[in-house]
Amino acid sequence: MLAVFEKSIGKPPQELSLPLAGSSGLKNTRQEIAEIFRLWRSDSTFYNFRNGNFLALSHEDQNPVHPRSIVVMDDIFCIFSGALDNTCDLRRYYGLSRQATEAMIIITVYKVLRDRAPYPPDQVIKELEGKFAFILFDSKASVLLLARDRDGSVQFHWGTAADGSLVCSDDPNLISAACGKCYTPFPPGCIFISGTGLICFDHPLHKVRAIAREDDEGNIGAVIFQVDLFTRLPSIPRTGSAANWAGATAVEGE
Repeated sequence: MLAVFEKSIGKPPQELSLPLAGSSGLKNTRQEIAEIFRLWRSDSTFYNFRNGNFLALSHEDQNPVHPRSIVVMDDIFCIFSGALDNTCDLRRYYGLSRQATEAMIIITVYKVLRDRAPYPPDQVIKELEGKFAFILFDSKASVLLLARDRDGSVQFHWGTAADGSLVCSDDPNLISAACGKCYTPFPPGCIFISGTGLICFDHPLHKVRAIAREDDEGNIGAVIFQVDLFTRLPSIPRTGSAANWAGATAVEGE
């Protein structure tokens, strides 16, 4: 699977573009990355959006344990790789039929986040059990959502293209060809949302920090993202009905 989105939609962390030791600087544009994918994956299907942004899916060389699928519902696109262990429970909880696939469940989860606020995204995504990675794009709202399971069981990488666009793929060879050395594994147990950034769904109030690995000469050889349990993010005051309910509960408890 492959996603390429311009900076205005998928603003990548600055650290993804750090100059790495031995980097040749060979990075490709969105159009060139699309051509590479077409050449490497003859069965690929493309979903093109405005300004050259796109999603692409291929079943070639697919791991049977982590199959790939795509669903399009209400102008929301979701590419899912892997499998959920609690699919039956999630179908019941969200009122879905027994035919609902993992990708359909993810879209439903996203719509709950979008339409029935306030729901912290980490509280919803952490309920997903299994081995997975997914890419979701709401084409109407121009919102990109990425996630990977806690154990990093499914290959998933992200990097930057020549124009600074965000590139995501489960194929390390493809993303290496597209981004040169400006890519790294997507951090396990994390979600990335347009306009919000990177969040760990088990530790949502702690910063996910980029760590540059340097050699003895001070050259950066790699960049990885890890949860910094010593840096707590400022909590956001609740508003609306949730805050009112919390206030009422506090009064009752006095």
